[in-house]
Amino acid sequence: MYDHETREQAVALLRQGVTNRVVAERLNVPRGTIGWWRHEDRKRRGETFERPHGCPRCADHPLDHRTYAYLLGLYLGDGHIISKPKQHHLSIFCADDWPGLIQEAEDAMRKVMAMPKVKRRQKTGCVEVKSYTQHWTCMFPQHGKGKKHDRHIALEPWQQQIVDAHPWDFLRGLIHSDGCRITNWTTRMIGGECKRYEYPRYFFTNMSADILRLCTDTLDKVGVEWKPARQSRGAQNISVAKRSSVALMDQHIGPKY
Repeated sequence: MYDHETREQAVALLRQGVTNRVVAERLNVPRGTIGWWRHEDRKRRGETFERPHGCPRCADHPLDHRTYAYLLGLYLGDGHIISKPKQHHLSIFCADDWPGLIQEAEDAMRKVMAMPKVKRRQKTGCVEVKSYTQHWTCMFPQHGKGKKHDRHIALEPWQQQIVDAHPWDFLRGLIHSDGCRITNWTTRMIGGECKRYEYPRYFFTNMSADILRLCTDTLDKVGVEWKPARQSRGAQNISVAKRSSVALMDQHIGPKY
């Protein structure tokens, strides 16, 4: 449907590094046709092509350790990986109430794995932030069949080194996913008058004892005192209520936004 001159012009531009989109717009040819011409040209020249993935574990790409520690916390809390022959992606679920968290989850995915596309999908009451590449299983070897709380969860030595270097970022990811900062209140009788007192408190809730232990071990390392809290559901709950520990959490984590 296109003359030989147009095709040769397109191929010449592609060999110069011009993108499919730009070539398609410049020559008024569908992008799919340009992609096919690129494929046929590579085939004729015997070139092999591997789609770039930007995986720090498989290729020579730097890893932002601080951002990874945060994303690891998000993944262990509200994330999962789909890994099938024709479908691979990481999803982080963020409540609609926290637009800043949604943006931060998206930014973290882009910083840790630069090449795959990232998009948002609106669901009832939450946004699913998704990034497409099979290499997320390289970054999160905790991936496996079934729910996280039904299988053993442990960090690889290289992951633990990152968490040890950036414990607050890891804790921030956990709190942003399965935690919260709330204001508790109580009443006391003083001089015959009932007075109301309010105080901030942090909670972290998860059904996996292993993930809960990762949280409490890291809290211990940064000097935050915690205690188990009552929980009527299947999930387990820990609380940080001591004033000095709450102050530390406020300094490094703070409420969701």
